Amino acid sequence: MAREYIDTKMVGESRAETTISKARWFLEQLEPAIGKMPIAEVDQQMLLAALMRVQMRGRFETAKKCRSFASRVFRYGVVTGRCNSDPAHLLKGALTTPQAKHYAAILEPAKLGELLRAIDAFSGGPVTKAALQIAPHVFVRPGELRHAEWAEFNLEDGIWNLPAAKMKARRPHAVPLSRQVKQMLVELNTLTGSGKYVFPSAVARRLRSPVGVNYDGR
Repeated sequence: MAREYIDTKMVGESRAETTISKARWFLEQLEPAIGKMPIAEVDQQMLLAALMRVQMRGRFETAKKCRSFASRVFRYGVVTGRCNSDPAHLLKGALTTPQAKHYAAILEPAKLGELLRAIDAFSGGPVTKAALQIAPHVFVRPGELRHAEWAEFNLEDGIWNLPAAKMKARRPHAVPLSRQVKQMLVELNTLTGSGKYVFPSAVARRLRSPVGVNYDGR
């Protein structure tokens, strides 16, 4: 039932590939305990036991997301006439809520300057360095930057057009490009412009490099 929900609803509605992959991963967490049972026979106690197995491994947030995923599957089962209720809904609040952990952040301008200077002094490959230098200018998720494609950029107008399929909110997003970013992209185009991705993997860069030379300068 969960696989049908993923294939019919999530894939059919063109959800982001990362969202679909997460759903399949949530299914893998629950499948050993209840995966082979008819959905109509799974009650809240059985589901809670499956979720507790996840939580006991210290994966508190994963357990909560698995409950939410299971709830969507059960609701799909109700709509399609394969079960009569959503036991996952009854378990809302039954799992342990972990204490929030805040990620470290630079809040002082002077320290931010130190970080930017450290990036400029980075001695690794030029493609990696360019990604690090561009990131503070564009304010996108790391995955969105990593999968940037040359076809999405309009350097003349200074716009990076991210398609809806790549965005979590499923809406297209336009990122304005500063003068510095446009210059970095022009320079980077001489290294990776012959391929699809702005920041291709090291393996892909080596395959496209002339014999004996790669884009990391070695």
